[in-house]
Amino acid sequence: MTKIDIIARSNKFEDLKEALNKIGITGMTVTQVLGCGTQKGVTEYYRGVPYEINLLPKVKIEIVVCEVPAELVIETAKKVLNTGNVGDGKIFVYDVSNVIRIRTGEEGKNAL
Repeated sequence: MTKIDIIARSNKFEDLKEALNKIGITGMTVTQVLGCGTQKGVTEYYRGVPYEINLLPKVKIEIVVCEVPAELVIETAKKVLNTGNVGDGKIFVYDVSNVIRIRTGEEGKNAL
């Protein structure tokens, strides 16, 4: 089992969700987050006065897969999210040792 965390632009979430559904991803956890990387924020103007936004709104999608290959999820996300500009996001990949469904006590693949 593999956990994949994807941090991406908020406006790309619906496209990513649709693409992941097409490859068989049925569950995910989504969180609205703030962050910055090489982009270092942006300068906005309000009534002609510049102000800096250091933490930009992003969306974090957490997925645990065992049936769908992790490489397929990663390639799909890269294809959908890539604009070629700074701030496209990051993908983190982790090994998962076990999953337990609290309601039934099922473990491993059956718990997903």
